[in-house]
Amino acid sequence: MMMKPNYLLILIITATMLVLPACDQPKTGTEKAMDNVDDALDRRPGEKARDATEDAVNKLEDAGKEIKESVKDATN
Repeated sequence: MMMKPNYLLILIITATMLVLPACDQPKTGTEKAMDNVDDALDRRPGEKARDATEDAVNKLEDAGKEIKESVKDATN
């Protein structure tokens, strides 16, 4: 039984798509260091948006702690 060329092509493409992610190389020490430098110097993509999100999360956590303390004080 011979495979049709279209099925063989689909099989090859599928196999390639499954194997390519395994070829991803882990970051080297130098790349990790450069990422840390970029982070420290605010050169990451979307840095302003990330900083705003981090600030908002911190403020929400602080507000949550204050609410817990207020409720605890009110119930005692």
